[in-house]
Amino acid sequence: MRLARRAVAVLKDHRKRQLEERMRLAGLWQDRDLILPNETGSIFNPSNLRNRSFTRIKECSGVRKDLCFHDLRHTRATPLLRDGVNVKVVSEMLGHASITITLNIYAHVLPDMQDSAANAMEAALGAVV
Repeated sequence: MRLARRAVAVLKDHRKRQLEERMRLAGLWQDRDLILPNETGSIFNPSNLRNRSFTRIKECSGVRKDLCFHDLRHTRATPLLRDGVNVKVVSEMLGHASITITLNIYAHVLPDMQDSAANAMEAALGAVV
């Protein structure tokens, strides 16, 4: 999967800080080669991530308190589909096994896309007539 240049830069900076933290913790660090490990390099406990870290992030960022962790997928997928990104690409980014899953979940985005398709067809037919 390709990432935006800014995302790559942020991840490189994160990796640098992570390597510094690994050196600082020396023998306590559990190297599992994770992008977002817990404080000692191991796997996050999902409930800690959801109930502690995500709650703090929401408070600091000012997003609504009832935002669920899984909602983050929707906040990325919906604009991509609305902007006309191919549903196959969006499906792959989300890790769905097929585009059918993506289409079933994000069908609410598609009505606007129907208008765009009709307008494109009208423009194409107008050029012929």
